[in-house]
Amino acid sequence: MRANLIALRVILLLAVALLLPSAWAGVPNKEAKPAYAEEQTMLQLEADSRVRDPGYGSAASGRVHMDRHFLGQYGSNEANVIVQRGGNTWRHLRNGPLASIAGTLLLVVPLLIFVFYKTVGPAREEARSGRKLQRFNRWERQIHWVTAFAFIALAVTGIILLFGKKIMLPWMGHDLFSWVAIISKYLHNFVGPLFIVCTLLMFFTFVRRNFFNRTDWQWVKQGGGLVSHKHVPAGFFNAGEKAWFWGGVILLGLIMSITGLVLNFVNFGQTRYLMQMTNYLHLGAATLFIVASMGHIYIGTWGTPGAYEAMRHGTVDEEWARAHHALWYEQVKAGVAPGATPPTGPGSVPPSARPEPGRPTPARPGPAL
Repeated sequence: MRANLIALRVILLLAVALLLPSAWAGVPNKEAKPAYAEEQTMLQLEADSRVRDPGYGSAASGRVHMDRHFLGQYGSNEANVIVQRGGNTWRHLRNGPLASIAGTLLLVVPLLIFVFYKTVGPAREEARSGRKLQRFNRWERQIHWVTAFAFIALAVTGIILLFGKKIMLPWMGHDLFSWVAIISKYLHNFVGPLFIVCTLLMFFTFVRRNFFNRTDWQWVKQGGGLVSHKHVPAGFFNAGEKAWFWGGVILLGLIMSITGLVLNFVNFGQTRYLMQMTNYLHLGAATLFIVASMGHIYIGTWGTPGAYEAMRHGTVDEEWARAHHALWYEQVKAGVAPGATPPTGPGSVPPSARPEPGRPTPARPGPAL
C-alpha cells in the first residue's frame, strides 16, 4: 500500500512537470510576471475569450477578472476585481530596478562628496574681522529649520518604508519591525502635509532673492570656485543656491507634494493605476531631492566654513560676506536692499565697501539686476 502511494505521487509529479511548459506557453503576454497560479488561468481565459477585455478607457474596465490595469474607482466598482495585474507590475518595478537605482544613488552620492572633500577640500577660510552682518532674520531661519526637520523625518521614514524589509526585517524580526514600519508610515503621512506648508512658506519668503541675473552666469562659468577655491563675486544668493531653490525646493518639492497628496488622501476617486504611476514619480522625486540636499548640506557646512553660522545665528562675519558674496556685501554697505539694482557710477560704493590696502579688488561682472 505504501509503495502504491509513493508511485502515485511520482506519477502526479511527472504529470505536472509535463504539463507545466504547455501552461506557460499559453500565456499571451510573454513578459507578464504572474503573482499567483490563478492569474495564469485568467491570462489563458483572456486569450481564449471571444469578447475582448474592456480597454483602459472603458467604464467597464475592471468589471471582469482579467483586467491588467484597473481604471475604475474604489468601492462598488471593484467588487468583481479579484486580481489587478498592474499591481504586480508595480511591485516588480518598485522593489526591483527603482529601489536599486534609488539605493545606489543614496550610497554613491555621499561617498562622492566625501571623496571631493578629501581631494579638493573646503573653500578657503578668510580671517575674521570680528564685525557681524545680519544675513537672515528670525522668521527666515525658523521656516528653514522647520522645513529641514520635516524633510529629515520624511527622508528617514521613506527609506524605512522602501528598504526596511530588506535591511531591517532580517535582524529586527517581524514583531519589532512591524512597529517600526507602522510608526514610520503614520509619521510619513502626517509630516507630509506639514512639509508642503513649509515649502510654500519657503517660496514666498525667499523667492525675491532667487531670481537669476547676469552675474550668476559668471559664477556658473567658474564653477563657483568649488575646485579652484577662488571667491567668485555673488549677490545675496549665488547661482548654485538659486539652482537648489528652483530645481530642488520648488520643482522636486512640488512633484513630491502633489504625488504625496494623491497617495495620502485616497478618498477622492483615485484609481489604482493612477496611484501606481504616482508612486513612481514620488519615489523618483524624493530620491533626487535627498541626494541634492546632501550637496546643499555639505556646501552649507564643511564645504564652506562660516556658512552655517548664517542660518544658525543669522549673522556672518564681514570678511566672510566680502569673500563669498561680494556684491551683496557692497549692497549692504551702500544701503541697497538685496535683489535691488545697486547704484552705479563714481562714488556709488562707500569707502567701507572698498577693499583694504593690499587686498586685490574682486572682479565685478556687472551690477546685479
